[in-house]
Amino acid sequence: MFPEIKSFCDNIATDFDKIPGQRKELLGKISDYIISKQKQGKPVNLVYICTHNSRRSHFGQVWAHVAASYYGVNNVHSFSGGTEVTAFNINAINALKRIGFEVKALGAEKNPTYHLFFGDNEEPITCFSKMYNDNKNPQKEFAAIMTCSEAEQNCPFIPEAELRISTTYEDPKAFDGTPQQDEKYSERCRQIALETLFVFSKVG
Repeated sequence: MFPEIKSFCDNIATDFDKIPGQRKELLGKISDYIISKQKQGKPVNLVYICTHNSRRSHFGQVWAHVAASYYGVNNVHSFSGGTEVTAFNINAINALKRIGFEVKALGAEKNPTYHLFFGDNEEPITCFSKMYNDNKNPQKEFAAIMTCSEAEQNCPFIPEAELRISTTYEDPKAFDGTPQQDEKYSERCRQIALETLFVFSKVG
């Protein structure tokens, strides 16, 4: 893991006490799901879902991947999807770059695939905007983690999800083009990192 990202995780891990108790109980259900799959000797598939699959769901996918590595939790696979297809938002990408991720775009189309590198010996994380039921995502035996209220309302039923849980976050999109843009994207990125690392701290 790149030193900057490991240092970020080390700092985040000292702030778990700032997560409200009720929120910890909710996040604990994801931890319990991961532990249950491990006891069964099965892979853990986590699909983070928001409306446009452009910001919060990608943060979830990325931090689940990193948190699994940070805590040494094996056989975890993280994905993301939406109820609409747009693109991985550049402001979200930049928030991750500020932490230390190296990002490579594979192509120049409107919805390119990105490889996010977080360590010299780590496989890159593949991110692009897609529907939650895209064939690149698991079609059965997965947990559906809803990261925005719009997706929660617009996806009342997700076939084959073993667990559906709503951990909604405020959308940093509201600050696009404002002086607070970078601050709010970094704030949301950090919040999702904090809660995802907390989830995996209960497993590793």
